[in-house]
Amino acid sequence: MPSLRVFPEGANLSSLVLITGFHGIGATGYWSVKYLIQELRAKRLCYIDSEHAPAISSTVAGEISTPYEVFVKDNLALLKADVPPLRENESRFFRELGDWIMGSGAREVVLIGGLDESLRTDDTRYRLVLTRAMAERRVLGDERSLEEGRMIVGPVAILLNSFEMRSFPAYALLAYSNTERVDPRAAATAIEFLSRRYDFKVSTDSLIKGAEEIEKELQSVAEKERSREKGFPSPIYS
Repeated sequence: MPSLRVFPEGANLSSLVLITGFHGIGATGYWSVKYLIQELRAKRLCYIDSEHAPAISSTVAGEISTPYEVFVKDNLALLKADVPPLRENESRFFRELGDWIMGSGAREVVLIGGLDESLRTDDTRYRLVLTRAMAERRVLGDERSLEEGRMIVGPVAILLNSFEMRSFPAYALLAYSNTERVDPRAAATAIEFLSRRYDFKVSTDSLIKGAEEIEKELQSVAEKERSREKGFPSPIYS
């Protein structure tokens, strides 16, 4: 018996494009969705509850923020997943989530994720993985697909498999990302693709600035490490 419930009951995504992402490589999917909700000023449509949801609550702008919520702006729905379920509950939770999405009336689904940047072989910044139902629409034929043999893991894989087996139009948008830290530049790449695909305007300047600040700090740390290796004394204060 499925444990997933939606409040208010009857909330649906009729004819909307659903965009979602999770805590994976570079936290690319998670931060892309959070950023879009903020910048588009999307409004909350519904809450998603499950016996597998983590026991966590927070506040945003003076209101309680639950782990899983759906926001809407124009023809877009944005599913925010603040916290992953426990590992042992992951498969069941995301299978049930996929079932709800496919029954919600959504037009298509975008699953944002990160892709290990060490696999990058050219100057492109992302790869796509389309379900057969999505490929048959022939609207993304000019985009670069993920190379054969590459593995997708976690929530994106669970949902992508569910959509493929049920002939549902969906695709994964995988931006090349740093595997060791949050990567705002990868989130910017995903958002720029989505803005072209779905014709909306969102500035990614603050994401790029954040990426530059992280990179500058890491460079500073690396330079200090090199100085110590060469025998220079480490400063007391830095």
